[in-house]
Amino acid sequence: MTDRFTTYQAGTGSSAAPATPRGLANRGGAANASAAALRARFGAAVLRVDVVWGETTVAVATSQVLDIVRWLHDEPSESYEYLSDVTAVEHRDLSMPIEVVWHLRSIRNRSFLRLKTFLQKGAPLEVPSVWPVYKGADWLERECYDMFGIRFTGHPDLRRILLWEQYKEGFPLRKDFPLRGRFSRAEQLRQALAANPESRYSMEELSVMDAFEDLPLDMRTRLTGGEQVGE
Repeated sequence: MTDRFTTYQAGTGSSAAPATPRGLANRGGAANASAAALRARFGAAVLRVDVVWGETTVAVATSQVLDIVRWLHDEPSESYEYLSDVTAVEHRDLSMPIEVVWHLRSIRNRSFLRLKTFLQKGAPLEVPSVWPVYKGADWLERECYDMFGIRFTGHPDLRRILLWEQYKEGFPLRKDFPLRGRFSRAEQLRQALAANPESRYSMEELSVMDAFEDLPLDMRTRLTGGEQVGE
């Protein structure tokens, strides 16, 4: 094992024995101690703290997301070494902002913390990428961009991951997305039949010298440039 990796043993940062919470209130209760630590460290950047079914959610200013995540990861007393999810929420009430959500876990301390920030409609849907802290955020942020159209500034390779890169119908998990898509079934079929399936594979998976010419210019540039992302 190289020094790039650190092994964490569950519970070594906490003296409390693991226990299943029981009798939790729907709202209220003791907040994760990390919430108070964040208020002390970042002040007004912490907008709100909610406790629902025993889980603590901290709402933070969008501009401070990366600094807050980095501190939660690096600060020895916090040690949130695992990012388990990045997602978003759009409410039925379209006047409400879109929420971007991060699920953080400290294996050492056996603790869970949910961070969220709010993006107002009509403004650019952008948040800082946490990829500089958690390399596992790479595909999570790409999926969130693919489904919701949220751009993660500072991400090294932000493009669609579930849908093809030339998909033009929008972002399927947005509330304004039609159930059948924006195009007619006939148009969807026409686009599917017109697509070259070979152009969806890497040069290592197929001998695609012919299909390579059918790729969009940005994809050809990325492949021939030897670009590497992630770890």
